[in-house]
Amino acid sequence: MEAENCTALSQFLLLGLSEDPDLQPVLFGLFLSMYLVTVLGNLLIILAVSSDPHLHTPMYFFLSNLSLVDICFVSTTVPKMLVNIQAQSKDISYIECLFQVYFFNTYGGVDTFLLTVMAFDRFVAICHPLNYTVIMIIMNPRLCGLLVLTSWIIMFVVSLIDILLMKQLTFSKGTEIPHFFCELAQILNVATSDTLINNIVMYILTALLGMIPMLGVIFSYSQIVSSLLRMSSIDSKYKAFSTCGSHLCVVILFYGTGLGVYLSSAVTHSSQRSMITSVMYTVVTPMLNPFIYSLRNKDVKGALRRLLSKVSL
Repeated sequence: MEAENCTALSQFLLLGLSEDPDLQPVLFGLFLSMYLVTVLGNLLIILAVSSDPHLHTPMYFFLSNLSLVDICFVSTTVPKMLVNIQAQSKDISYIECLFQVYFFNTYGGVDTFLLTVMAFDRFVAICHPLNYTVIMIIMNPRLCGLLVLTSWIIMFVVSLIDILLMKQLTFSKGTEIPHFFCELAQILNVATSDTLINNIVMYILTALLGMIPMLGVIFSYSQIVSSLLRMSSIDSKYKAFSTCGSHLCVVILFYGTGLGVYLSSAVTHSSQRSMITSVMYTVVTPMLNPFIYSLRNKDVKGALRRLLSKVSL
C-alpha cells in the first residue's frame, strides 16, 4: 500500500466494537443510554454543588470540576461512535482523529490531577483535622481555580507534544484502527513510519502524568488507613471512612480500569479485549461517578434533594 503523510491522508477507518450488523442497533441504544445518563448525572452534581452554599468547599469544588471533565471526556469518543453506527460508516477524518487524541489525553490527564488533589484533601481532613480548617481558609476559591487552571494548561501543552509528533508519522491509505475511537497507542501501532520517538515520549509522559498522581493517591490513602487503624472507636472509624469512601471508589474504578487497558494490551496484544476494557474507563466510569457520590455522600444527597425540590416548585 502507498504510504501518505499527514498532509495527504484524509481519513482512517474505525473498526468499532463489533462488525456484526445485528449488534449495531443494540450497541447504539446501549451507548446512547449510557451517554445520556452520564451527561445528566454529572450535570446534576455540578448544579447541586453550585446551588448549595454548604458545598462551597475545596472538596466539592474539585468534585464539580471532575463532573465537568467527565462530561467532556465521554463526549470526545461516544458521539462519533454513535454517528458512525447510525450512518453505517467507519470513517473518521484525519483532523477529527487528531482532535480525539488531543482532547482524550487532555481530559484524562486533568482527571488524574483532580483525583489526586481530592485524595490530598481527604488525607488532611482525616489525618490532620485541626489543620484542615486553616487549610480550607488558605484554599480559597481563587487558589482552587488556579490549581485547576494549572492542570488544564499542563495537559494542553503535554497533549500538544503528542499531536506534533503524531503529525510526523505516515500511514497507508485506508488505515484501519482496531478501536471505537482514536487512541494514541493504537494509532502508533498502525503507522507505517518509525514510531520509536513517539513511543518513548508516550511512555515517559504516561509515567510522569499517570504514575506520579497515582503515587500521590496511594500515599494519601496509606496515611488515611494508618490513621483509621489508630482510632479506638468503631464509630469514629466509620465516620472518617465515610468521608472518603466515595472518592476511593472513583479512584479504584478510574485507575483500575485504566491500568487494565494497558496491562491487557501489553500482555495479550488482543485489540478486542483492550477495547472492552477501554469502555470501562471511557464510558462506564464517568457514568458511575455521579451515582457513587450521590448514593454514598449524605451532603450531596441533601443538596440534590433540595435542588430537585426547587425545580419541582
